[in-house]
Amino acid sequence: MTLQKRSYTSGHFELMIDGHKTTAYLKSVDGGHVKANAIDEPIGPHNQRIKHTSTVEIEPFSIDFGISGAKDIMRWVQMAFNKEISRRSGMITHANFDLRATYEHEFYDALLTEVTFPALDGSSKESAFMKMKIQPERVVPRKVSNGPAITGAGGTRQKLWTAANFRFNIDGLDDMRYTNKIESFTVKQGIKKLYTGEDRFPQIEPTNLQFPHIVGTISLEYADQLLKWHQDYVMKGTRDDRAEKTGSLEFLAPDLKTTLFQINLFEMGIHALQIQQSQANQDSIKRVKFDLYVGRMQLDGGGSLGME
Repeated sequence: MTLQKRSYTSGHFELMIDGHKTTAYLKSVDGGHVKANAIDEPIGPHNQRIKHTSTVEIEPFSIDFGISGAKDIMRWVQMAFNKEISRRSGMITHANFDLRATYEHEFYDALLTEVTFPALDGSSKESAFMKMKIQPERVVPRKVSNGPAITGAGGTRQKLWTAANFRFNIDGLDDMRYTNKIESFTVKQGIKKLYTGEDRFPQIEPTNLQFPHIVGTISLEYADQLLKWHQDYVMKGTRDDRAEKTGSLEFLAPDLKTTLFQINLFEMGIHALQIQQSQANQDSIKRVKFDLYVGRMQLDGGGSLGME
């Protein structure tokens, strides 16, 4: 007997924000589902507990994406870094092997809550992708039958962005350009869920913006300036505003000259520094691991955010 229905793989999907199709280099999408919070209550007459649901909430969407063709997303990130709160609505469309829509997941009045930048490594052979989380106030999921075809509207230059091509700069510490690794880091926008008596879903309001530490490694041979900064700032206690520094993290094209975009770093101070573990008969390069706090970040790309 021939089956009337066939399953399909999960590898085809498309993201649209405020009517604009975003990058074709979407790596993954997840979340955005409604869940109820459960209550577990004891009762007196019986040796059992009563369970039921109470409030409901929407899980955030988690999206991994490349920056080629992602101009609208990158502008949204740029505004968030500048504390320009912007709510966006859109839809994630899931499709079958023939690229026909089978499931649509609309969302409304979403706030950008997390932006994660990839780990950078001068020896990496991997492509680079960013991750964002968005928290909507309302979602409308629906299954569709033989819906419209999805069409990639992203750019063709994602191959220019790899995890190996970057440059780390700190004003007054010129040798920091020899940094070989930067760990992945996440900028977080705090939110507060406001439940009201007449609404089933909570209102979402922004709170504080949290900038992470920058953690990386550099060869001990090029760490003289960094070691001196640590000596002055941490060990001798010179911690006034003048001892803090500015800098930038540049994401480079394969020619190592063209800057695709960069993150400007302000009010940086050195938090910790250590020589990495030494082991007998190892031929690895001796490196220094540094941990820098950052007071403020600014996404800068001129007209090239999204690379197109």
